[in-house]
Amino acid sequence: MSRSPFDQPPVVAVRRAADAQPEADRWPLTVPAVAQALNDGIALGDGVTFLVGENGSGKSTVLEGIALAYGFSPEGGSNQARHTTRRSESPLSDWLTIQRGVGASRWGFFLRAETMHSFYTYLEDNPGAGPEPVFHEMSHGESFLAILDTRFNRPGFYCLDEPEAALSFSSTLTLLTTLQHIVDGGGQVLCATHSPVLASLPGARILEFGEWGVRESTWEDLELVHHWRAYLASPQRYLRHLLD
Repeated sequence: MSRSPFDQPPVVAVRRAADAQPEADRWPLTVPAVAQALNDGIALGDGVTFLVGENGSGKSTVLEGIALAYGFSPEGGSNQARHTTRRSESPLSDWLTIQRGVGASRWGFFLRAETMHSFYTYLEDNPGAGPEPVFHEMSHGESFLAILDTRFNRPGFYCLDEPEAALSFSSTLTLLTTLQHIVDGGGQVLCATHSPVLASLPGARILEFGEWGVRESTWEDLELVHHWRAYLASPQRYLRHLLD
């Protein structure tokens, strides 16, 4: 069931905390997009917002900071899950404050590709009331799809960090339909991705990260899309420079 038009999404905006005193010349604020996101804030509307950019552009750092400020475990899972193996996150979440939507659901899930193995172990060690898939006996992609089936099924705030990492082309299309179902049900999604397939979701907002900082873009104008189109049109044009 969709939200009432008078309700707000789970996260209305992300802003710099009033008492934040970060050092501008130290990581992660040496990354232009991270510095801009902290200083200018990010307004999140209804539906899906994609963060797109090259490795090291800051998209995962910003997503992680927002996820932790919202209340997720740094290693992923629902907002009730608490598990950790090794602290590696940036201090960005300590400098952010979340403006939550009035009347919005507090449920959420943080899917972080590189820590899902430890999350599956957490689920085994902390079983819920009902039966669960045996995630460790599945392939990487199968376990991701099982998480989509069992956790992405109600309104809330969903943070996804490069979820396509484990997925085939057809499974990425499955994820695309899952994101649309979340939005249709009144949920909100923030997703960092390298996938031109995911970023093509109709109606999604796209923020492109790079040396310029953060800028709003369309799917057609993304550097990511230009590179994939050029490569698929003529792989040899790229390969002869890389392999010769």
